[in-house]
Amino acid sequence: MATVNFSVPDEVKAAFDKAFGGQNKSSIVAELMRRAVRERQLQIRRERLFRQLSSARANRPPVTNQEIRRTRAADRP
Repeated sequence: MATVNFSVPDEVKAAFDKAFGGQNKSSIVAELMRRAVRERQLQIRRERLFRQLSSARANRPPVTNQEIRRTRAADRP
């Protein structure tokens, strides 16, 4: 298991100690780090998907209003 040292503002440490007093702080910090990693991975995935969608949308040929009306009419009973 690795040992990690972080410097945090005194008020953050005091608030953390108050909120999690009596608990295993190493396991709490480890869980918070796991969450941060998952959130970052999700953020990266969303950004990648957004870029793919934007690229796909930019590469589509333009559609005329007449084509849109024709398509809408074709799908209606």
